[in-house]
Amino acid sequence: MSEMDFALIFKALSDANRLQIINTLSGAGGELCACRLLEKFSITQPTLSYHMKMLCDCGLINMRKEGKWAYYSLNTETIAQLKEYINSL
Repeated sequence: MSEMDFALIFKALSDANRLQIINTLSGAGGELCACRLLEKFSITQPTLSYHMKMLCDCGLINMRKEGKWAYYSLNTETIAQLKEYINSL
């Protein structure tokens, strides 16, 4: 990953809602439907979609569509690279 990739990740992590989403997905032990994520936060569906797009765009989470539903999970490869980058500082 490049410095620019890490900058995008840190920008995505600079929002408390997105940190809570990452934490929720981490505790889920797999994937969660967007509807289940929405139940855990006091935000609207468009706001959740905005946050999920930012997290997907930087590679922190994966999205899988099944019919009309979207399922999200942590991208463990990107998280491992981020940990490695931080440890190298």
